[in-house]
Amino acid sequence: MTNKTEKTASLTFYSKDQTECPICNARFKREELKSGGGRMIAGSLTDELRRLYEASSKFGEIHPLVYTMTVCPKCHYSAFPQDFCILDKESLARIYENMQSRYESVKRLFSRVSFTGTRTLAEGAASYYLAILCYESVGPKFSPTIKQGVCALRAAWLFSDLGTKYPEENYTYVSDLLYHKALFFYRRAIELETTGKEMISNLKSFGPDLDKNYGYDGVLYLTALLEYKYGSRTNPEKRVELLSYQRRSLAKMFGLGRSSKNKPGPLLEHARNLYDNIVVELNDNGDEEEE
Repeated sequence: MTNKTEKTASLTFYSKDQTECPICNARFKREELKSGGGRMIAGSLTDELRRLYEASSKFGEIHPLVYTMTVCPKCHYSAFPQDFCILDKESLARIYENMQSRYESVKRLFSRVSFTGTRTLAEGAASYYLAILCYESVGPKFSPTIKQGVCALRAAWLFSDLGTKYPEENYTYVSDLLYHKALFFYRRAIELETTGKEMISNLKSFGPDLDKNYGYDGVLYLTALLEYKYGSRTNPEKRVELLSYQRRSLAKMFGLGRSSKNKPGPLLEHARNLYDNIVVELNDNGDEEEE
């Protein structure tokens, strides 16, 4: 019978070359996910553009997002692989200064988390949480705000998975907080892009998941979706204003009501559903749809 350790060993491998942390100079090997062999059985795509994967009898559950971020096991510096070794000295110095606070933040979420061995859901969720903290110290030329948004959204997904597995813990509550943080970062990233203070276009892939890059349209769609699902409801007038803006943004972006053959099919379908849901809520609140 194949045990859990054997399944894990058959899923990942450690890179041949070592990575050197530019902050503390620790050297380590990245854990990488093996491909092929029926390891990843793609399932449905959620409205948040997350690709779900079905568990297989041979390899068990698989969470590709767990292995994405490069994390120093010593100082807990976490970043996307393309950024890990190229950030400017000023950003790295600020990340170094906040090392102790990163340790303490992670301890408040997990009784034990380690990046020296095989990653679990806990390490995966922690890797994105740490990256949010690290990108807080990164200069605008590296587009840190949208990267924080992607990390917050992915962290919300993984904390939600942890909440399903361990309902006695507070992971679902943390997931909800991270969804709200993702909304803040996505909103802020678009604002900074519009004013020319920080460009989103520096991102290699907009994700939000690993299987497909939904581009800038995906960023706009997710901002509208997060506003609809997680935006504040304490001020009804403000909510109507924000949702009205998102309705117009979706209509303009996807040409809703007209032919949209040049847009990705799944994204267009989700955008149409979101548009309809926003219109229903606005109509229920007495705000008639603009033609």
